[in-house]
Amino acid sequence: MDATPKPLPYADEVEDPHEELLDRVFFALSDPVRRAILKRLGQRHLLVSELAAPFEISLQAVSRHVQVLVQAGLVQQERTGRIARCSLEVGPMFAAAAWINDYSQYWQAQFDALAGWVKRLERGGGGSAGRARRRIRPAARKTRSRRRSRR
Repeated sequence: MDATPKPLPYADEVEDPHEELLDRVFFALSDPVRRAILKRLGQRHLLVSELAAPFEISLQAVSRHVQVLVQAGLVQQERTGRIARCSLEVGPMFAAAAWINDYSQYWQAQFDALAGWVKRLERGGGGSAGRARRRIRPAARKTRSRRRSRR
């Protein structure tokens, strides 16, 4: 089995090698079997046959999943004849985590703004909800005055 990385679809359109790495990593992580393989490799180095043991798929299918992980740089394979020992490589996963972290900083700012708005509401101060209450009250007074005039 050839371990040469195959290009992803449309990879020739990607000009930034870092972007191509992220594409490969996220594609590899998109499958639950591959994520389970990575979890097992986080504990120790394993042979492909050992990796395949808990799965109800063929050894060949597990080997294909391992090759996707190798192409993404998430797994390193050392071959001795027909035996392939696999180990986890964390570098590409770190690159993906850093990319995700850039967006988590955006969301953290959004959550902080929301928390501030909720605190203002709880204190009964400002915000659009306070203005809405003030608009409702004058309308309620007009209704009461109409009722009094009808009596």
